[in-house]
Amino acid sequence: MPTRHDIRNVAIVAHVDHGKTTIVDAMLKQAGSFAAHAAESLDDRMMDSNDLEREKGITILAKNTAVKYHPKDGGDVITINIIDTPGHADFGGEVERGLSMVDAVVLLVDASEGPLPQTRFVLRKALQQRLPVILCINKTDRPDSRIDEVVNETYDLFLDLDADEDQIEFPIVYACGRDGIASLTKPEDGTVPADSDSLEPFFSTILEHVPAPEYDESAPLQAHVTNLDADNFLGRIALLRVEQGELRKGQTVAWIKRDGTVQNVRITELMMTEALTRKPAEMAGPGDICAVAGIPDIMIGETLADPENPIALPLITVDEPAISMTIGTNTSPLVGRGGTGKGADAKSAVKDRKVTARQVKDRLDRELIGNVSLRVLDTDRPDAWEVQGRGELALAILVEQMRREGFELTIGKPQVVTQVIDGKVHEPVERMTIDVPEEHMGAVTQLMGVRKGRMDNMSNHGSGWVRLEFVVPSRGLIGFRTEFLTQTRGTGIAHSIHEGMEPWFGTLATRNNGSLVADRAGAVTAFAMTNLQERGVLFTEPGTEVYEGMIVGENSRADDMDVNITKEKKLTNMRSASADSFEAIVPPRKLSLEQSLEFCRDDECVEVTPEAVRIRKVVLDKTARARTASRAKHA
Repeated sequence: MPTRHDIRNVAIVAHVDHGKTTIVDAMLKQAGSFAAHAAESLDDRMMDSNDLEREKGITILAKNTAVKYHPKDGGDVITINIIDTPGHADFGGEVERGLSMVDAVVLLVDASEGPLPQTRFVLRKALQQRLPVILCINKTDRPDSRIDEVVNETYDLFLDLDADEDQIEFPIVYACGRDGIASLTKPEDGTVPADSDSLEPFFSTILEHVPAPEYDESAPLQAHVTNLDADNFLGRIALLRVEQGELRKGQTVAWIKRDGTVQNVRITELMMTEALTRKPAEMAGPGDICAVAGIPDIMIGETLADPENPIALPLITVDEPAISMTIGTNTSPLVGRGGTGKGADAKSAVKDRKVTARQVKDRLDRELIGNVSLRVLDTDRPDAWEVQGRGELALAILVEQMRREGFELTIGKPQVVTQVIDGKVHEPVERMTIDVPEEHMGAVTQLMGVRKGRMDNMSNHGSGWVRLEFVVPSRGLIGFRTEFLTQTRGTGIAHSIHEGMEPWFGTLATRNNGSLVADRAGAVTAFAMTNLQERGVLFTEPGTEVYEGMIVGENSRADDMDVNITKEKKLTNMRSASADSFEAIVPPRKLSLEQSLEFCRDDECVEVTPEAVRIRKVVLDKTARARTASRAKHA
């Protein structure tokens, strides 16, 4: 078959924080994608263009870039299309879409941490698609690096995932992505490769081991839509890989939709990626990754084909969702009143506030267009919807994006998505890998025991750290991370990945402590906080506006307690309100959105606004809550 030798398509896959985006930065700089004066002023992690990605230090969306590589032997320029994929299993839909665009993968593994759960996840997806693998051992300069052991662990992982003989004969590159250096010769542990000063060995390995795209000259046009973007002037942009034939600007093509119907459409704009920008192009051939405009309703997984002979490509399928949460309109007394709760003082802040059910539903429908791993289901309420995704983080990222766009929401406690198999209820389970110092091993084992975790493996690296592997039900991990960090004094590292479905594990005891619930509306006072802080840990500061049913702290006991946190110190003719107030107020615990979702019990939910994240009872009225609890007790 004819082959295009001027192009290579490769995805870089790895566990979270193993250096994918950093090594892509170095490839862009060394391939001369930027002028010398511009390269000096470029930020790190150029591919993480999203604000949330920069804040959290993770890749959330799969993105493509292209570098023009000039071979050292003076041959023709070769375009290397690179897909930078997320490392977190919650964004697995992005990984699966990225792998559908490429002919090989670079598996990046940390020289100290070795293969971790997400390494297993992304490698399994690559092996399922029969893609060749290049192993890159990154961060060889880490003082605790153990290169030989990590290579052996990676071989074990390939064998564990049933790789065949061709797949397990992979080339190995040793790199320090931060310094932009790679080598084919193994360096000493804790050192940068000494026989190279650039990524040249990495580039040459990609050219040698990534197959060039093959095509059939007589085949009709076939192009697969793998991602979507938007432009203020061009409207919806479809990112696609041309499998067969040629795609030209102004061409009329057959658009084969997900339901099988075919419609003829015209390509109004065709663009190719170069470095971090898209540039207009006239033609894209087999193997090219390009972007087209002019089809306003096109969706991921659909095909652009020859109008005379339309042949559809297979739809992109992703794993089933494991976690769900209810997202609805904000129903609290402070809805639409800004961060302070005083509407008159915050008119400018709340002018663009989105608080209606129609606006929330439209935004969730828009998210479905570009996120293939998400599902939105109706509930028995017209202003709330059940949103299902891969994990807590993926759903929390969606909520965080919506609050930044001005939405006010009520978020229910995350739940697991169950399935009935052979007449029995099954729930999703996770494989959790935990790295902790030896002195915290007992505390972690006890923590996982309460959550019905089953230990599968334990290994000691000999450096004072232990690696524990557990299989644990997904709902046991809701609210786990906060307690885990407390028990390990912030030193533990935990990562999990979906492992399949197992029969229902039974009742789990989650949060031991109850909540401190405000029993009236008003502003929090320092006087009331001083008297209440011995009852538990408070979440609010003096001056914060609260309402009845809002959770203002965590009780030190198991049951909930209604408290008056707005109580003022009364003036008398003997002393002033500020006299004798020498008690120090303990700084309140500030909960992030993810921590608030973890903290929730079944009868609690989270109110999310652009300025504030508040935890509240589902039923705000104290009397109604007491009545419901009494009925449940006697039932």
